Amino acid sequence: MTEPSGPARHARYSRWDGTQSPGDLAGDSVFDRLVDDLVEHGDADQALRRLMQRGFLNGPGDRVKGLRELLERSRKKRSELAGEAFSRMHESLAGASPEALERARQMLAALNDLVEHRRAGQDVGAEFDQFMREFGDMVPGRPRDVDELMEALGRQMAEARAVLGSMSAAQRAQLAELSEAILAGDGEMERELARLAANLAGTPLAGDPMAMSLVVGPAGSVAADLADLGDLEQLLAGAPSPGALAEVDIERARQILGEEDARSLGALSSMARRLRESGLVEQKEGRLRLTPRGLRRIGDRALADLYSRIERFRSGQHPVGRPGPGHERSGETRPYQWGDQFNLSIERTLRNAVTRQGPGSPVRLLPEDFEVEQTESLTRSATVIMLDLSLSMPMRDNFLAAKKMAMALHALISGRFPTDYLGIVGFSRAAREIAFRDLPEVSWDYDWGTNIQHGLLLSRRMLSHQRGTKQVIMVTDGEPTAHWPAGAPEPVFAYPPTQETVEATLVEVARCAREGVQVNTFALDADGHLRHFVEQMARLNRGRAFFTSPESLGDYVLVDFLQSRRSSRSGGRRPA
Repeated sequence: MTEPSGPARHARYSRWDGTQSPGDLAGDSVFDRLVDDLVEHGDADQALRRLMQRGFLNGPGDRVKGLRELLERSRKKRSELAGEAFSRMHESLAGASPEALERARQMLAALNDLVEHRRAGQDVGAEFDQFMREFGDMVPGRPRDVDELMEALGRQMAEARAVLGSMSAAQRAQLAELSEAILAGDGEMERELARLAANLAGTPLAGDPMAMSLVVGPAGSVAADLADLGDLEQLLAGAPSPGALAEVDIERARQILGEEDARSLGALSSMARRLRESGLVEQKEGRLRLTPRGLRRIGDRALADLYSRIERFRSGQHPVGRPGPGHERSGETRPYQWGDQFNLSIERTLRNAVTRQGPGSPVRLLPEDFEVEQTESLTRSATVIMLDLSLSMPMRDNFLAAKKMAMALHALISGRFPTDYLGIVGFSRAAREIAFRDLPEVSWDYDWGTNIQHGLLLSRRMLSHQRGTKQVIMVTDGEPTAHWPAGAPEPVFAYPPTQETVEATLVEVARCAREGVQVNTFALDADGHLRHFVEQMARLNRGRAFFTSPESLGDYVLVDFLQSRRSSRSGGRRPA
């Protein structure tokens, strides 16, 4: 809040509405920055909070500062301003122009009228609006009614008292002398101050005439800046939700913090709204939640990340050993035979006719010219992903890669193989089925135990209702340390693994084999014990075993899934 040079120079600022230039971010761009955090922790609201806290790079040389840094800068600015308060107040009082004094008198008179009319029971709504239009730049914050106006003046008064209390006796005496000199030559200003003191009697604003003269006089801008910086600090330090920053006055922040910081505040304040407008998240019960579109975007992005590393495995292409009826064209043709579907290859048919009759028109077609496009046999695959949710997964930095793999595989199957089935089972001490719509919000269990037996049991039951080739893709970083005995009220946990748990798990592996369910295991951070157990499973079930790292997990799963579909369509089966 800078001191105006004359009556016509009034500061004007308004609520940030997202149309101003600072920090204009697209919702899709914001969402993409949240994906990894959102996938790992499963909370869109918290993911946005963490992004806002740390800030981010919005392009070359365009860094959006986070809340932590902005809070520190606000505190530093406030400390610097408090240290300069005496000199700024002294300068404002000593150099007060006649225009500035006249505006201060007008503001005091208007404020006294407003307070008195309200006390008399009058409707002062229009009068308050007029006061804010004329003198809003002299009041901290953005009060919306008389009550908030008085609260704002109270904060300004508190800052003035604090500043005076931090000064030496000699400094306070100098300011008092300058203030008295102004009042001595301005009887109207003195009368308005006395009138205001009477109107505020019995309120927290009463008393301390010196502080009051600094708040409403020419030096009031210093206390107003300190009050606004204090309000900004509280908002930055304790915003209850990402959308709370919409209350920040960007123009005011630009005045007291500078263009660069105000631009970052503008970007942060609009992020929650931009996200909602993108259709990727929605507000439910006061929190941001993923929409179906947001779910698809996470899966598509995870899948795109994998394909960027393994472009040679193109989704949707299914070479098969034998052609047959279906709706996917193979790109190959052959002469038409009686009984074939009439998927005519126009190019090859016309070429045959021209070759037979030579150049010229019209081109006359005979039955022997016809060629039809071959189609591939269609198969259906049913897959259950078993996702380890035990506490060891995040402790070893394995959880994010496993969850992103699951979302990528869902995106692949739903987008390229819509007739396929994909289920998800999460397991730790016990196992549970997870609907895909809930997968992004699934986090690890704060519990010990790796119950592979229960996970396989649920997976087998889910696949029993499906047709086509059946498989379980299990991702884990631990050997079995829990199982659920038949008829027991809860699982049994033991570490190191007991022989009972190992045997119960292998029994379930064998049941999967008998029901035609292949179990393919992707083991992370596999030590000797885990490696030995996984190899036992592979031999018993004729499944496949992969020993990999979080960095290559998704690549392995995607490639193996596509290759296994090719193998099943060819009528063969890959060896264990």
